[in-house]
Amino acid sequence: MPTPFDHLLSSQAARRRALGLIASAGVMPLSLLGCGGGDSSSSSVAEDTSTSGSTSGSTSGSTDTGSTTGTCSTIPSETAGPYPGDGTNSNSSGVANALLLSGIVRSDIRTSVDTASGTAEGVPLTVTLTLVDSGNSCAVLAGYAVYLWHATRDGEYSMYSSAVVGENYLRGVQVSDANGQVSFTTIFPGCYSGRWPHIHFEVYPSLASATSGANDVKTSQLALPASACAQVYANASGYASSATNFGNISLASDNVFGNDSGVLQLATVTGSVSAGFAATLQVGVAV
Repeated sequence: MPTPFDHLLSSQAARRRALGLIASAGVMPLSLLGCGGGDSSSSSVAEDTSTSGSTSGSTSGSTDTGSTTGTCSTIPSETAGPYPGDGTNSNSSGVANALLLSGIVRSDIRTSVDTASGTAEGVPLTVTLTLVDSGNSCAVLAGYAVYLWHATRDGEYSMYSSAVVGENYLRGVQVSDANGQVSFTTIFPGCYSGRWPHIHFEVYPSLASATSGANDVKTSQLALPASACAQVYANASGYASSATNFGNISLASDNVFGNDSGVLQLATVTGSVSAGFAATLQVGVAV
């Protein structure tokens, strides 16, 4: 049954509207992609356990420049890519909008919602984002909504890739708590050709704003550290194809994180293939 927030889309910001129109027309220039997978398969190598990313200092991102205010930084804005499922573009059935689905507000995003019922297989991963106001002494941002999505272990995107177009898993919305935190239970994404392993997210000022697909205050991406990716892709079942792709990409050569090697977007990741992983990242937003 639709939630009280299942209402019609409002207009997107000009940048995202333009991206949606281009994608709907079936034309996506490389400069806008920011996400090269979908129907392509995945890959990667090696072994290790944890890595941490920086949350201070200034840097520049693919779309805008990260800036330091006080003791934290504004995370760079990035493209939502061709597979956002936020109402800004279309799939083979029309406008793709996971934000209007009944049940999309949830912490465990491994299983599809609404009329779909598939489950994404893969190594367990918990993603925790801490939202802070980089324009106000890094005060925590409670009550903000985060829409998060990423590829399967095969490098495909639900709602778009032909093999999983009828599914909507690995997508979900959470509201930040009193500590400014949101947490998602998911799977470790695969590595597909042309992109460093990553997770997309959009930040909205409220749950109502998120479920309408409008008024986001930040669109960015989380980068996963090399050591964790290498461990998963070399040892976990179902990720074999990620080894080759991962061996052909680096943070420096990635078309999204390449400008600054993802300094402000590189998550701290701990764990193991057998026990699962936990990724944490501070997300500075100037509001």
